[in-house]
Amino acid sequence: MEETVIRPRTIMEVFKMLPETTLAEVINKRLFMSPAPIGRHQRTIRKLISQMADHVETRSLGEVFVSPLDVYLDEHSNAVQPDIFFITTERLDIVDDEGGVHGVPDLIVEILSPGNPKHDKVTKKGLYQKFKVKEYWVIDPATRKANGFSLSGNSYKPLLESTGKISSLLL
Repeated sequence: MEETVIRPRTIMEVFKMLPETTLAEVINKRLFMSPAPIGRHQRTIRKLISQMADHVETRSLGEVFVSPLDVYLDEHSNAVQPDIFFITTERLDIVDDEGGVHGVPDLIVEILSPGNPKHDKVTKKGLYQKFKVKEYWVIDPATRKANGFSLSGNSYKPLLESTGKISSLLL
């Protein structure tokens, strides 16, 4: 009896075949893989997720999620794993408890990795702007600087840069 081998035909099919918890993203039909985050990166995420989740839950604003969780911005070309993201209560129907998020989060936070800051500052910022993520934050754990962007029409407008805190318009 011959074994049937499934051969992926698209990059999104390759992405969906990767083992669970693989740190990978598809951006404009290109596969990007990442190593495990370093300690400083993880500490920054832990502190932010704790504060954000507490704030969001006590005010019943929606839900905060942490990577790795696949976010399909579209079903063919773009799937990301933001470090932290927020979805308002009214839009929680985009969360599929069995298959990731199918739609655009309201707010995304990316923590810079020392090896490739351009990926978050340029590539992902452009992608999130294209898909109309309402608010995008980039945190540098080395300097504790937070740079935020708010969607205005079709483009991002910078929010005030801060150190050690995020001043979100959505939260």
